[in-house]
Amino acid sequence: MGANVLMQKLVFVASIASQAVLYVLLALSVLSIGLIIERWWYFRRRKDDLDGLSERLKKAFAKGDAAAARKVLAGSKSVEAQIVAEALEWYEEGPEAVEQILAKATRLRRKSFEAGLLFLGTLGNNAPFIGLFGTVLGIVTAFRELGTNSMGAMGNVMGGIAEALISTAVGILVALPAVIYYNVFQKKGSDIEEQAAALGNVVIATMRGSLHAAPSVTDPVADRTAEHLGRAAGVEA
Repeated sequence: MGANVLMQKLVFVASIASQAVLYVLLALSVLSIGLIIERWWYFRRRKDDLDGLSERLKKAFAKGDAAAARKVLAGSKSVEAQIVAEALEWYEEGPEAVEQILAKATRLRRKSFEAGLLFLGTLGNNAPFIGLFGTVLGIVTAFRELGTNSMGAMGNVMGGIAEALISTAVGILVALPAVIYYNVFQKKGSDIEEQAAALGNVVIATMRGSLHAAPSVTDPVADRTAEHLGRAAGVEA
């Protein structure tokens, strides 16, 4: 007796939950679309001609003008330019320091250009299962109705199963754009890291080249000392 009462309550809950799952999927779909639009606008606002930026950086460094290079980076709206500009603040400390700050600045900004990817990835992987869960609950409700109503119940059961399958279809529909744009935005994040590293390599290579090209500074006192030692060695010989 108690088991029958429990089963009836569970079936009643299933009939309500099957409809609730559909509303949950619709709410998740709205959130997903809103996040996709926000991320698209984020990357769109920060798009820049990085090839041209690289050429302007090379020209500035060819003149040995680090201040001009900073102005070039400040005039760009890209995330890559922000990363390199932060690293360039350590220009006087040498190429090794610039390289370390470049890696640190990239890690810090990774949170901003990868924001929302966890939600999109999770939704894309699990939305079909949420829809399938709603379908199972709907089928349970439909067969329960078949067991309690023998006359004319078959039509209601078929209608209930058809309605239950909508949850699976909606789950797949919600998952598709989430998976697609998860991959798109992940690729854009990887491109930002690679392009920031490429711009940073321009700075580091220029700094190392200038170090190798710098003339050696001689110490006149040391030169005179060496000359006197050489003469003394010649006299002794």
